[in-house]
Order: sequence, then structure tokens, then C-alpha cells
Amino acid sequence: MPGANLTRVEAEERSIVVSNVKYTVDLDLTKGPKTFTSEAEIAFDAKPGESTFLDLIADEVSLIEFNGSRIDPSEAYQDSRIILKDLAARNTVKVRALCVYSHTGEGLHRSVDPADGQVYLYSQFEVPDARRVYAVFDQPDLKATFDFTVTAPASWTVLSNMPADRVQDLDAQTAEGTLEGGRKETAKRWTFQTTPVMSSYLTAFAAGPYAAWTTEYANEDGRTIPMGLYCRQSLKEALAKDADYLFDITKKGFAFYAKTWDVPFPWAKYDQIFVPEYNAGAMENIGLVTIRDSYIFESKATGAQINRRVETVLHELAHMWFGDLVTMKWWNDLWLNESFAEFMSTLATAEATEWSDDWTTFCMGEKGWALNEDQLPTTHPVVAPINDLHDTEVNFDGITYAKGGSVLKQLVAYVGRDRFFQGIHNYLVAHSFSNATLADLLRELEKTSGRDLRQWSRLWLEESGMNTLTSQVSTDDQGVITSMTIGQSAPEDHPVLRPHRLAVGFYDLNDQGQVVRTNRFELDVDGEQTEVAAVKGLKRPGLILVNDDDLTYAKLRLDPVSLAFVEDHLYQVEDSLTRALLSLNLWDMTRDGDYPAERFISVSLKALSTEHQSTSFRYIIASIGKASRDYVAGRRRRPVRQLVASSLWDLARKAEPGSDEQFQLVNAYLSYGEDADFEDNARGLLSGNLSLDGFVVDNNARWGIITALASHDLLDDGEIDRELAARDTIVNREFAAGASASLPTQKAKAWAWDEALHDEGLTNSQMQAVANGFSLSGDADLFAPYVSKFYQSVDWIWEHKTFHMAETLINPLSTGGLYPYLADPVALAKGGDEWLESHGEADKALRGMIIQNVEDSRRTLKVRAYNERLN
Repeated sequence: MPGANLTRVEAEERSIVVSNVKYTVDLDLTKGPKTFTSEAEIAFDAKPGESTFLDLIADEVSLIEFNGSRIDPSEAYQDSRIILKDLAARNTVKVRALCVYSHTGEGLHRSVDPADGQVYLYSQFEVPDARRVYAVFDQPDLKATFDFTVTAPASWTVLSNMPADRVQDLDAQTAEGTLEGGRKETAKRWTFQTTPVMSSYLTAFAAGPYAAWTTEYANEDGRTIPMGLYCRQSLKEALAKDADYLFDITKKGFAFYAKTWDVPFPWAKYDQIFVPEYNAGAMENIGLVTIRDSYIFESKATGAQINRRVETVLHELAHMWFGDLVTMKWWNDLWLNESFAEFMSTLATAEATEWSDDWTTFCMGEKGWALNEDQLPTTHPVVAPINDLHDTEVNFDGITYAKGGSVLKQLVAYVGRDRFFQGIHNYLVAHSFSNATLADLLRELEKTSGRDLRQWSRLWLEESGMNTLTSQVSTDDQGVITSMTIGQSAPEDHPVLRPHRLAVGFYDLNDQGQVVRTNRFELDVDGEQTEVAAVKGLKRPGLILVNDDDLTYAKLRLDPVSLAFVEDHLYQVEDSLTRALLSLNLWDMTRDGDYPAERFISVSLKALSTEHQSTSFRYIIASIGKASRDYVAGRRRRPVRQLVASSLWDLARKAEPGSDEQFQLVNAYLSYGEDADFEDNARGLLSGNLSLDGFVVDNNARWGIITALASHDLLDDGEIDRELAARDTIVNREFAAGASASLPTQKAKAWAWDEALHDEGLTNSQMQAVANGFSLSGDADLFAPYVSKFYQSVDWIWEHKTFHMAETLINPLSTGGLYPYLADPVALAKGGDEWLESHGEADKALRGMIIQNVEDSRRTLKVRAYNERLN
């Protein structure tokens, strides 16, 4: 259906014809659990005599009135478009439609909380899904004003981008059939203030009996900004404990961004609403940010999770300026919105909150993600060509977010921080409430920095791939450096060398047994070889670290002396960012088949004994798990995993009681199940017969243990159902679905496969839990039949599921889904090659998913072969 897509050319042509748009939208949410009515009046200027179209995805269109004349919907509404011909200079079109609630996160999502039967609605319109709720010119550069009216049950709270002007009782209208359990209730109508000029994908609605907390912020321009936090009633107690903290973090973000850019918060209010079954992390809707409610912690959370929540809050807040106040013209500049918010939220978290080591978090988490994706055949330039909406489906990835954020950090180092932010100020002021492009931003940065950024942009933003930086160090007999050069190389597929502003750090052991920095040199690196003249004549330290402070984006390879030093002393490195850089380097070498997997595991387990940065701890554990499961030589795999499991348990018992490290170590141990004591330990923790001082078996921990036992077929019949019956909640339904799917039996895998594909009653989150449970446990023989079944099902999934759901099932980055990555990687790669050969015309996003899956299986084979040769 061409109408369900939109090409860049079509959008450009429409923006030439259409301008000065105003919407009046009336939604009625009292018509039952399946559908709602949407009435939209769109007034706009146009070039007389031209034609255009509105976007709308609806179950039924009952009225189209164009410039006073009725049009037959059966003729004008086709392929999700309403065709408008013979335009006047000023036009008015009225559309009445019956739209459908979603259960997959797109459009207007409807969720029922099993804890109390309450109904909750919220919208998600990126990439453009406002058309699932009202008729609209759904492209970012056709900004408009919006007047929203919503009719809903009287007991509900209804929110939109602007404050409500009026709430009117409708005694004669009921919301019968809308509420669960047959409850009847009268209705109210909420009328909201007219919005400023904004893009349609940033409009938003939320409705339901949400619990609320409010406060105010004294804005830098003298206005008082109302602030709110909202969540489901069943999460009220949990959010109440964190509400003051979240308000405080948000206010610190307001102040930091206003000071850094010298532009006060530009909108009328700022609500943050935590919503169930979200298919994203959060969304920067103007004045009404939606956030997945797994960020409300009913059970103990790791420091990494709490840190991530702070970053998410500040990421979405950064968008209020960069993305919302100034918006991309087309989706090819989506990267700029997301990369900038990623960079700024990390900077704000590190400098305005207690999470001062957040650049370490960024290095291990975001940059590690970018390095992985940038080495795949599907890598693309940061500024990716987006020819239509389908192209955006491949752009919400580690290149757009994480590599882009890393490149912006390098740009700040390249032009200087003060000059960079002065340029950002000028950009925001020049393009407020309008649209802009990368060229507009670079123009402002060139003015403030005095640097020509066109070549920089071409090399960093418009070319794919990454560079590898190596160091060559020569010394005399006394250990004095006689020369040092930094070599730069590029992969054959993307032979591009880039300019790097970076630092070289010298590190040695001090008298307290800590590895600390003793010297630092900052310089420009360009071309294949760059001399580091400043170090000549200095005593060679134990470790020479290129890209100290992580200023640039590149792969690193240490010189042999430094590598040997790191192997012996990584656990003694004092600075968390330095440790992260070194750990990430060792992992990258391991993934490339340049470093023995067992040696990586040994060094990393020792590093865990002294690591206290939560995100680093999390990623080191995950890397050990991947290396021991996929990369260790075959005959060594089981004994190595038994050793890792026992080491994790030993570290957990020695960890500080109640600490983040203890919590992560126990959870990591449970994911193995390889040691002889596993069942006794897991059962003991579940029953309380075994206790670790400080470790609390709360709701999520209980389900973690149950899932671990299930994945080794160690549960009694009905045990999962009994656990769910004891506390039936949204999240526990997801846990139960995942645990049932994780049983390593043919029956359980067949059930999980069928559920994930064909149970239309599953929410998006439940489907994801089932799919991830399916691939969590089992051996190659159990999954062998699913290799062909997977490739035979791919086309059907793509045709019948939404993009987000298809991505969950087909390509979950080797962490779950229906791709049976525990099967023989040879069979997986062969099947993938055959599918790709026969599907040359498949959508780019779908082909990309299969390519990434196959590449992961190929990498497994390559690295296993390397480790086999070592044994």
C-alpha cells in the first residue's frame, strides 16, 4: 500500500503545495474497548488548483467534507490517504473516522491492568503514527497549531501537550463499554489550550485513572512551569518513593540546559507519564513525555538501571529544545535529534547529577553498542539516506544514537566546548518553532569555531565504518621513549581515514597498588601515521593509552607492553572511564578473534572483584556470558562455564551485603545453571532456606529464580501458574510467559513459537517475553528444527506484524526472539544466505535484520575456530 508509506519526494512536493496549517481535533474515547471516534478539521493554505492528500489509518471513514462540499469516502479515502483535488488558496477539510486502539504501542495504545482492571491509554506517534488517531499531514516539516478536545470517562485524567482550558461534565453521555468489568460511568470533555506551532509526530494524548504528583519550576524567563508525574494506580506506591527524586533530576536538567544553551525551557508545561507495555524507552512529546513504566522500580534495581532512568529523563528533556523547538525537515536528520540528546543527556547526567561517572556508562553501554553495529555489513553513515518511511526502520540503531553521540563528543573536542555551545545557542534562536537541517547547524558551528566543517562532516557523518588506532613505541635500553607514532587504518569496505582530536595517557602503579595516570598529551591525529613528539625523551610507563578520556570514536589496539600490563593490572586501574576503555578494548579483540576467549574471561572475572561502576559491571558480566557460551572452544565450553558459574557465586558470597555487585552477581549466576550446586542454591534462595546476607528475594528476584529453574526444566507442574496467581500483575504476566517459554522441552518451544506468532491477545510486552523465553535455553539439537521454520516464517511475520513486533521476533540483537541462535551456527548462516539470495527485493529493513543475524552466527564460527586453534 503506497499510502501506508511516504516518500521523501512526496513529502517535499506536499510541503511546496501546503502551508499555514491549523488542526481542530475531537476524540471520543467512550465508545468501547476496540475503537474510538476521531473528528478533525484541517484548515490550510495551498497553491490554487493543485492536489494533495491527508494521511489517515482508520477502520472506517464516515465523513469527508472539503471546502463545504461532501466527498464520498469510498472514492477519496484509499491506501491510508484522503485525496484532495482542486485546492483553493485557503481550504478547510473535515474528516470523521472510526480509529482502532492498538496493543502494540503504535497510535493510541490501550492497556488493561490485571491488578485492578483499570484501563490506560497513551499515544506513540514516532515515526509518523498521528495518522492512526486523526487525519493529518503527517510529516515533520508541515508544522501547525493544534486545538485538541477529548471526551472520556469522568473518573479519568486526560492529558495532552498543553494544559486543559476547560473540563466539562457531560451528564447525558456515558462511557458504557469503555471500562472493564461492565462498569458504567458518565463522561467529561477536556478542552486543551492551542499549541504553539509544532510537528504532528510530537502531539500526544494520555487518558486513564492515572495517579499524579505535581510541582513547579521557576523558569529562567520568569514563567512558572507546571510539572507532573503520572503512573498506573497499581504503581502509585512505588513511584511515590521516587517522585521527589525524579522532579529534582528534571529541574536540574532544566537549569543545566538553559544555562548551557542560554535558551530557557520553551513550552507551557512538562509532564512525564510512565506507561505500560511501551515499545520504546521513552518519547519526547512536547509537554507530555511518555516513559516505559518498567522504570518504576517495585523491586530492587541495579545502579545501572537507576542511572539509565536518569539518562532517559534528561535525554527526553533535551529534546524539548533540540528536536521539538527546532525540528528536522525530514527523517534523514533523525540522527541529529537522537545523537544530540544522547550526548547532552550524558553530559548533563555527569555534570548536574550525582552520576558523575556517566561518561563511563556511555563508553561501556552506548559506545559498545555502536562499535558492534558499526562492524556489521548493515552499517551506514550517521547521516543515512532516508528515501521513505520504510528507510527509517533501519535508523533507530546504534549508529544513529550511540555512534552519533560519540561523534558529537569528538566534534566538541575538535571545535572547543565554549564555541560549540555558542553555535548551538545561535542555531536554536535562529530556527525556533521551525525546521532545520544539518547544514544549518554546521553553518552556525563554523561561525563560532572558525573551522571549516564541511570536510569534517563528510568524513565523520557521511561515510560508514570506523578507524582503528594503534600505537608504536620505541625505547632505548634505559626504557626512555625514542619515538612514538599513532597509526590509523580503515576497513577495506570503508577505506576512510578521519581527523581525530584525542589524548594519550600514561599510566603506572603507584605506592598504594593503584594504576593511575601520570601524564596526558592532547593532539590532532590525521592520516596513516601521526608522531607523538611530546613523549620523546620520557620514561616509558606501564600503560600507554591512546584515546585517553574517550574523546574520539575508534577501535583501539594497545602496544604489546601495554596489553601485558593491562592483563596483569586491569583490576587495579583507579579511574572508571579508563577501566571501561580497556575492558571494551579487550572485548573488541575477543570478538574479532584476536584475543583468547578464556584469557578474556580470566582477566574480566578478576576485574569484577574490584569493579563498582554498575554499568561497567553489567557489561563485563554480559561479555563473560557471551564469550563462555559462544566463543570458547567446544571441548572447553562446559568446564569453562562451570568455572564461571562457581566464580560468580563465590564473588557473590564475598560481595558487600546488599550491594549492587552482590545483586548483579547472583542474577548472573542464575543464568548459568552449569554447576552441581545450582538447583540447591536456586531452590534455597527461593524458599528462604539459603540466604545471602543483604540479598532480598523480592518479586522480580523470585521470578528470576523461577525462570532460571524453568530454563533447566527443574520446576514442578503448575509452579509458574501458582506463582502468577499469587500476584497477578502486568509485569508478572510477562515474567510467567517468559518462564513458560524458557522450559527446554519440545512441547514448551512449540507452544512459545505458536504463541509469539499467532496469539493476537498478547500485548507487545508479553509477546516479547514469550519470544525471548523461547530462545533463552536449550541445546543445538532442540533448536535444529527451528532453523528452517524461522526462515520459512520471516515473510509471514513481516507481512502480518507491525514493524516493532516484527523486529522483536526476527532480530532482537542476539538476545532473544525467534531467531534460534543456540542452534548450529553453520545451519543458521547457510539458511540465512539462502533466504537472502531468494529475497533480493525484500524491504531494506527486513534484509538488514537477516544480514545481522547471519553475521552474528558467522562471527561465532570465526571466533570459535580461532579459539579451537589455541587448544
